[in-house]
Amino acid sequence: MIKLKQLAIKLLFIWGLGLLGITQSYSQVVDLETLMQLDEDTSKLEILTGLKVSGYFQGQFQYGQKDADLGVGAPNTDVTENFNRIGIRRGRLKFTYEKRIALAVLQFDMNETNIRVKDAYMQFNDLKYSQSSLKVGAFYRPFGYEVSHSSSLRESPERAHVITTLFPEERDLGVMLTLQAKKSSAWSIFKIDAGLFAGNGVKADIKNKKDFIGRFSINKSFKDYLGISGGVSYYNGHVYQGTTDVYSMYDKIFIPNSSMANIGKYAKREYIGVNAKIVAITKLGMSSITGEFIAGVQPGRKDGSKSPNSSTVGSTDTYIRDFYGAYACLVQDFGKLPLSAVVKYEWYDPNNKVSKDEIGLFGTGIGDVSYNTLGFGLIWKVNPDIRATVYYEMAKNEISQNLSNFENDIENNIFTLRLQYKF
Repeated sequence: MIKLKQLAIKLLFIWGLGLLGITQSYSQVVDLETLMQLDEDTSKLEILTGLKVSGYFQGQFQYGQKDADLGVGAPNTDVTENFNRIGIRRGRLKFTYEKRIALAVLQFDMNETNIRVKDAYMQFNDLKYSQSSLKVGAFYRPFGYEVSHSSSLRESPERAHVITTLFPEERDLGVMLTLQAKKSSAWSIFKIDAGLFAGNGVKADIKNKKDFIGRFSINKSFKDYLGISGGVSYYNGHVYQGTTDVYSMYDKIFIPNSSMANIGKYAKREYIGVNAKIVAITKLGMSSITGEFIAGVQPGRKDGSKSPNSSTVGSTDTYIRDFYGAYACLVQDFGKLPLSAVVKYEWYDPNNKVSKDEIGLFGTGIGDVSYNTLGFGLIWKVNPDIRATVYYEMAKNEISQNLSNFENDIENNIFTLRLQYKF
């Protein structure tokens, strides 16, 4: 409003000069300078109109058992004692600029140690015939539910173990096409996402082959008291082989395929996932249940099955495993009280061909140990911008008498206290 008032005053000044008979030469100079300033101010107003700045801050205190892996602070320096840390879990600042059919997004994540890019993409929208779009850059992978569910909205402090293992950083470099009918159409409940990705997280692309990710989803509401959503996702990708040895499971034994020809080739990375969510409004309050199941083939290392997200190609032997993992989360509101109770159970088996005392034999190791976690907590929604979370996770690992340090359950339970401000 201040800018518009300033522009109006300038125009009235020029008009007044003409009425008063100011010399023509001076009037032309004033007109020229004012019009140039007018164009500049108008351009600035157009930019500000299309620009949106948002973000959120998560301050966090955590207490963990001696073997826990906390989300903030440095690792435990005394493995004989429990420990605690305080820090910034996430400090997000997001810039979105939208004009006509296009928008651009740039988001940063900041904490006490570094600043890094989380999102950097442009998107072109079909505004006339549908809700379809084309997206290019670094953005959420279109797989399942929790990968692309914002950390500012998620009820548990972190994503499930299966998600963080298969999709570290959640984002990837790529191009994605989204197909969806316009809102007025009965077909708008269906959505298709499909794209090609580098398969390396938000890091430099280091391989010639690209990964395909596709998702078909549905979202349907029934009046004002019931909503159902879900989908099926598929990942078809590749992992670079950096050495001569590639190990595959045969009858619970890792058998090596050793050949110089293996170096520079690609191991198959393939997942299929199913997810669903039900939201219901009852007399008690809003209830929601979310679940997701993922299975497939994952190339990894001997000591783990985490997907690659490095700026360099791998230089360790490749271990190919069949896996499955899942999670289920219940959230219950309590009427007008600003409180929500959360219960979440998750599990991840990186190698479903072996279990228990079979692990540690015939080439298997810590990369084949399964995990399950029960978490529960309470969310206090102070106001639409501020919320506090208390959450406790009890983690259990598979036990094997043939694997050193895994003869008993590892002590890695975690308590989290988080305060979030969103703007």
